Amino acid sequence: MANLNVEFMGLHLKNPIIVGACTLSASVEGAQELERAGAAAIVYKSLFEEQIQMERAQLADELDEYTDRNAEMTSIFPAIEHAGAKAHIMKLSEVKNAVSIPVIASLNCIYDVTWFDYAKQLEDAGVDALELNFYQMPGDVDKTAAQLEDEKVEIVKTLKKRLSIPFCIKLSPYYTNTLNFVNRLDQAGAAAFVLFNRLFQPEIDIHAERHVTNFNLSHQGDYKLGLRYVGLLYKKIAGGLCGANGIYTYEDVLQMLLSGAGIVQMVSALYKNDPSYIAQVLSELEQWMDKKGYKSIDEFRGKLSDNELKASDIYYRAQYLDFILHPEEIINKYPMR
Repeated sequence: MANLNVEFMGLHLKNPIIVGACTLSASVEGAQELERAGAAAIVYKSLFEEQIQMERAQLADELDEYTDRNAEMTSIFPAIEHAGAKAHIMKLSEVKNAVSIPVIASLNCIYDVTWFDYAKQLEDAGVDALELNFYQMPGDVDKTAAQLEDEKVEIVKTLKKRLSIPFCIKLSPYYTNTLNFVNRLDQAGAAAFVLFNRLFQPEIDIHAERHVTNFNLSHQGDYKLGLRYVGLLYKKIAGGLCGANGIYTYEDVLQMLLSGAGIVQMVSALYKNDPSYIAQVLSELEQWMDKKGYKSIDEFRGKLSDNELKASDIYYRAQYLDFILHPEEIINKYPMR
């Protein structure tokens, strides 16, 4: 029987499939269902600084609504403050105490001081590791790409000094040189990298002429950009690699592992099916390994990475050049209907 055990950020995982940050694990019952289905770890839903700021502002507006309506009082409400991250951390702690698999906290902040403050609060809550979600749209046309990256590198350096638990970085692919940026973050102390983030894009209702928000799930195959970068980074940095975004089947998982990923994150596939789907994917992964004669994932992990292929152009321009030089072969293989 194939052994699916892996290590990631120093955590011992029973298999390479973890559940990415989402609402599926936001309750004790949901987290326990994911554990029973076979998830090796859970990334608890993200703590967003922007959400806390908006909730704090909303509460202030509601409390101030009747201010000064009576000459004998300035407010009809007692002094109340927003709880900040306390409610989020309390629910996170409940989930952590309810499951035996590792629980990873996810964090997305705007300001340096809150990165440090919230990261420490999450560590104190007893989580096994942190995932720092570095997705942030640049809003200043005068700020250079180098400045944006330097800010993130400094955050990682400071957190490395202040935290005792490992942390990974979840990135978007939209950096000037993603490989160089990952290398800098790796040297600054990040334990691993999740490639890549699922980005929510604007959408407009042309009839109502307004912006709308949809439940924007990933599609199978969306992981292929991450596959390229995992393959390019394997054994070229010290940190681990996690494939994410659009991983649905055991074939998708295997592609990531063969390119060099240590684990993968699943989310959309579980929404479209249900948590029990994890068990099916794991069973199919075991069957493939048994058929190939692999006893452990380490025996084939990274086998098709850029580092192992030696002087191959497959992760750079090979597919593009193949199509130019041999278009008939590819078109005949995938005929248009």
